[in-house]
Amino acid sequence: MLVKEFCAENYTDIPAAIANGAKRIELCDNLSVGGTTPSTGVIEESLAYASEKEVPVMVMIRPRAGDFIYNDIELRMMETDVIEAKKMDIDGIVLGCLTPANWLDEEALERLIEAAAGLQITFHMAFDQIPAERQYEAIDWLVEHGVNRILTHGGSSYTSITENIEHLVDLINYASNRLTILPGGGVTAENAEEIASKLGVNEVHGTNIVSLEN
Repeated sequence: MLVKEFCAENYTDIPAAIANGAKRIELCDNLSVGGTTPSTGVIEESLAYASEKEVPVMVMIRPRAGDFIYNDIELRMMETDVIEAKKMDIDGIVLGCLTPANWLDEEALERLIEAAAGLQITFHMAFDQIPAERQYEAIDWLVEHGVNRILTHGGSSYTSITENIEHLVDLINYASNRLTILPGGGVTAENAEEIASKLGVNEVHGTNIVSLEN
């Protein structure tokens, strides 16, 4: 069965998305800037509904729009958000921290991963800013630190996902089931099955991954 992860901006579309086949929710706010951390109220109501339907919820941990280079104050915010979300019995978190050199901010990630102990962890599309030749090394580091998934478009946001099939296949083969490479960015209800088939994956992600029509 193909797991369709629906990227939800707040609670509004979650009931329709689940009714139309979403099997996991990535919950965030402010999708126009790529998603930020949703409010406690949004998390609580989304969890209450999704848990009744046995659909896991992954909460975005991102304090602001812009880059993924965070200072100490922002990291304290993120750590608090992880701890508070964890208290609500969320299933997992979605995060990503980079250095100015576009490498994993290992110190920041270790701190947040420790705070998230017991939760599923997805490293989000900040991964696509890591130089392609270093992405394999990044996979190794994330595997070693217990990350479950990497959400990736396989290339620049200016490309279509079909242009990135070859690189995505390389990443999937390299990961070799040590973690899940989760393709996203341009995966829709119309092309999800085709993309999944080409990549040989059983999980896909998107804001339009299911129809929201009744």
